[in-house]
Amino acid sequence: MLCIPVTTRTSEEALIRIRECSPLADIIELRIDSMINADLSKLFTAKRAGVCGDTPFIITNRKRDEGGSFKCSERQRIDLLLKAVELGAEYVDIELSTGDALIEELLKTIRNHDNQTRLIVSSHDFSKTPSEARLKARFNECIEAGAGIVKIAAYARSVEDNLKVLSLIPYGRRKDKKVIAFCMGKLGRISRVVAPLLGSYLSFASFERGYESAPGQMTVREMKEISRILSEG
Repeated sequence: MLCIPVTTRTSEEALIRIRECSPLADIIELRIDSMINADLSKLFTAKRAGVCGDTPFIITNRKRDEGGSFKCSERQRIDLLLKAVELGAEYVDIELSTGDALIEELLKTIRNHDNQTRLIVSSHDFSKTPSEARLKARFNECIEAGAGIVKIAAYARSVEDNLKVLSLIPYGRRKDKKVIAFCMGKLGRISRVVAPLLGSYLSFASFERGYESAPGQMTVREMKEISRILSEG
């Protein structure tokens, strides 16, 4: 599946982008950390009205130390994710580095809403790719934290770094766990192509050039063209 991130400055701009992305995306990630006073009620009202068809939402409120833009308190950051669950988000993303009590609060809210929201527990390293052993340990920590889906992203300093991160996909599948794993940066682009072939739960692609949410991200049209070429081959 292809996920297109929406990283607009306002909720009104997000609605426009959602309409543009929906025909191309399997999932839309709303990066509410990039928005000024994100209006989740407005976004979900539009969703229920059919603005994005049946395209599911991932609600992400990314921490600044993991590449995000949210500037208020940690309490306020989590409160927005709790509200997303209450409004019926199909997915919410929470960083492994978040406090245990806050993750548990999010899990409790998900359970109280009939587990209709799937929890993605994520970990991002924008400086390097850790060892394969450390990556697997991080994967297991995400599972222990309550992840329904594990997301691990690391910055590739060498082409070989891609192999370390991609190894998490068969590792997770052997444990019967859903995983999203890829490398960021120019040298990590190949992992974004290979990850879906190995069974990554989804891949991220920008709507157009200039709308990337992470370094090395390709456009959705590029990803679809690569997929077409490989399937024809």
